[in-house]
Amino acid sequence: MNWTIFFIVLAVIAALLAGLYFWGKNLQKKYDNQQQLINQHKQAMSIFVIDKKKDHVNNLKLPKQVKDQLPWIYKKRKMPVVIAKIGPQIQTLMCDEKLYNSIPIKKQIKVELAGILIVNILSGKLPPVKKDSLISQIKAKVAPINFKKK
Repeated sequence: MNWTIFFIVLAVIAALLAGLYFWGKNLQKKYDNQQQLINQHKQAMSIFVIDKKKDHVNNLKLPKQVKDQLPWIYKKRKMPVVIAKIGPQIQTLMCDEKLYNSIPIKKQIKVELAGILIVNILSGKLPPVKKDSLISQIKAKVAPINFKKK
């Protein structure tokens, strides 16, 4: 009796792992296709960054087509966006979280754009990237904790 339960649980776990494997493979194909499309359509542009913020998609001035094509999970989450002047036009551009942290405000920078997506930062006066050591990260986490003496 105990062995049958064990084998049933083992078969269910194996089926779940196989399903996750094929689902991940499918997602990887979709990601590769999207990256290929982005690489085909990206172009270098010089922009002046006016502001950057994280906000819900409904509150942003994005085209209706873009809002409709976003998956439902992105509609619930705050997206990092950059408000920039491209030539005479002011546009709202979307970007990745890693790029969002390195984009300076009120500066002229050169970026690669694919539609309204900032793909890469090519040049400009970017703030230096600081890498914290493990000890300084731990100190930063421990510092705000107040120990009360009795």
